[in-house]
Amino acid sequence: MKKLYIFTYLFLVVQLSFSQTLYKTINSSKLGEQRELKIQLPRNYEQNSDKIYPVIIVLDGDYLFEPMAGNVDYYSYWDEIPESIVVGVNQLRSRNDDCTYDPKNFLPEKKGAQFFEFLGMELLPFIDNNYRTSRFVAIAGHDITSNFINYYLFKPQPIFKAYINLSPHFAPEMSNRIAESLSKAESPFWFYLATGSNDVAELRKQATAFNQQMAAIKNNNLHYGFGNFEAANHYTLIANALPRALEHIFQTYKPINLEEYDKMIALEGSALDFLLEKYELIENNFGLRKLVRINDYLAVGKALEYREQWDELEKLGELAQKQYPNMALANYYLARSYEASGKTKKAMKTYQSAYGKEEVAFITIDFMLKKADLIKQDFGY
Repeated sequence: MKKLYIFTYLFLVVQLSFSQTLYKTINSSKLGEQRELKIQLPRNYEQNSDKIYPVIIVLDGDYLFEPMAGNVDYYSYWDEIPESIVVGVNQLRSRNDDCTYDPKNFLPEKKGAQFFEFLGMELLPFIDNNYRTSRFVAIAGHDITSNFINYYLFKPQPIFKAYINLSPHFAPEMSNRIAESLSKAESPFWFYLATGSNDVAELRKQATAFNQQMAAIKNNNLHYGFGNFEAANHYTLIANALPRALEHIFQTYKPINLEEYDKMIALEGSALDFLLEKYELIENNFGLRKLVRINDYLAVGKALEYREQWDELEKLGELAQKQYPNMALANYYLARSYEASGKTKKAMKTYQSAYGKEEVAFITIDFMLKKADLIKQDFGY
């Protein structure tokens, strides 16, 4: 029993050290009151002092923050999405007032107009000033708060790039306004819509009709996703929708998968160009400069060897040398390209120079030295 207590205590300590929630209050001159926030910072945020992070704003933070924060922590742990700062805005006693709109033009009015300005003019600057943020900001809401988040799309330069709509309760004309705005988008936007087979009947009907409207839009800047979850009701659909929404928004961030590998094999151009374009897209979309993942190096290197693109493999080695100088990765790609190009003595020395470097995957020191010995035996060096 004592061991069980010790294990439980250590488990809790580890969990708290990884995903501790910060509870903050912000004084709002727009609202004339304080607002409560929940903020989850990425793991090792303090240690990675030069790193910046996307931000995900979560309305209905009283109940929506925890499932969002948990999904972000889990998916980012496996590098399926970028580590992100999650900010929940508590609205337990204010959500109806916060979402007030004019019954004539259906745009925010009174407290709703104040809350609209609070999010854009006070909350986001507060997060930017206190934490290391990238330029990518997403926002999520549920039923009436889901309706509310879309008002930002009607600004000339929307401050949010991604919108997660969980069973939205749309105001009149909202669906038409969203479709019109996104059909004209001149920069990338992500929009995810979710409902369930047991959702509130009227909201499900709205979402289904809106999905058909959105699916008809032809605009390469719009990245639209829809989830219709079997047996999910108005509340349980959240557990299904959040991981799908995050996967949809950060699709271009993900590591190279089998489908992309097959695409590289079939490409007329270079797999290296595919890799460089992928990481350029990550920077352009999410404001993140990221080193190429080791697994992505291995995938591209394998594709280049398969296609015998030795000049490109040499360039891959040069890139690996810059990004991971202490690993044997670059030595292998450089040496392999030299060997295949007939520069055998240079290849032998490059294989040998991997001695003392960090091994990765199949690229071990023994493997590299054996490659060097084979060249030495074959050519009598």
